[in-house]
Amino acid sequence: MTSKLGSSEIRIMNLLWKNGETPAKDIAKAMKSETGWNVNTTYTLIKRCVDKGAVERTDPGFICRATVSKESVADAETDELIEKLYDGSANKLFAALLGKNKLTKEQIEELKRIVSEME
Repeated sequence: MTSKLGSSEIRIMNLLWKNGETPAKDIAKAMKSETGWNVNTTYTLIKRCVDKGAVERTDPGFICRATVSKESVADAETDELIEKLYDGSANKLFAALLGKNKLTKEQIEELKRIVSEME
């Protein structure tokens, strides 16, 4: 992938990650229903995703397929967030998340389990 995806492009990607290969016309229908976007808007966003290397388009039928995984995009977005807002410190991000939310006992136990598995 050549550059970062915008939030509207990620909406397109989420649909592809969920549904797999999808004709552009079906993406446009889904985006019209979900967001109110017209066909031209959706096709422009698909083209941006293609230009960035995140989507591959095949003919006939203008079939779209994600060429990057959701995990790789999420990792890149998380790294950028940590760098931009938390001085590169994952600890600061984690502390901010914990400080803003009241966690249930079950959520705390799940976080402990995840941290334990990372050790």
